[in-house]
Amino acid sequence: MKQTLLLSALFIALAGCATTPENAAETAVSVNDYPTRDRVDYVLECIAKHGGLSYINQYACGCKIDKIAEKLSFAEYESARTFVQMQKTPGEAGSAFRDPKHGKDLRKQLKEADAAAEKACFVK
Repeated sequence: MKQTLLLSALFIALAGCATTPENAAETAVSVNDYPTRDRVDYVLECIAKHGGLSYINQYACGCKIDKIAEKLSFAEYESARTFVQMQKTPGEAGSAFRDPKHGKDLRKQLKEADAAAEKACFVK
């Protein structure tokens, strides 16, 4: 009985307050489908962009990637990042990343998700 109660309390703590039974599976899939390596890469880039390693930057940048993961699946995020990075390719070779409507839409979604996450996670 005591062990069951302890396990139940642990499960509730791990599930998080914002997760409700009806959206638990959806949240678990959408937030946790980002590979750890990609999350770490994002956090390290974010920390560098915000002036270096500090507890506040580390926490806020971790928060940002979590907020982005709530808005975009990993496939959308990965595609959007590719379009953002490759749009800088000069000439005709870069047009495949600059011109398609799908690429523009993904870049816009990532920019909006990033801006909302920045606002939510960094205290100004």
